[in-house]
Amino acid sequence: QVQLVESGGGLVQAGGSLRLSCAASGRTFRTQSMGWFRQAPGKEREFVGVINWDGRITLYSDSVKGRCTISRDNAKNTVYLQMNSLKPEDTAVYYCATYRGAYIQYPSPSSSEVGYWGQGTQVTVSS
Repeated sequence: QVQLVESGGGLVQAGGSLRLSCAASGRTFRTQSMGWFRQAPGKEREFVGVINWDGRITLYSDSVKGRCTISRDNAKNTVYLQMNSLKPEDTAVYYCATYRGAYIQYPSPSSSEVGYWGQGTQVTVSS
């Protein structure tokens, strides 16, 4: 069983920045890809980005590419999502996710690959 705890969400003005953190339990963190997804009110959950097990490969959705950066610290069992130039349309609950499998070099953007979800953290961007 893996537990994921997100933090760092909040209210920010358009153009501002936030850094989300996700602390993971368990001994397999360093072997697994970690993803971020988000869900806005009335919309389906969507992919934001993913980082592979050693941090060398990242993939982002077109909607956040160039504005967001995912990083990880395997010594701290923590993954981060740095979000810059935030827009009102970025308002959503952001979820951290652990991917199934180990040592996947190129993780996919599909939520079907997710093994565990965090509880989510709210990000609200005001205009």
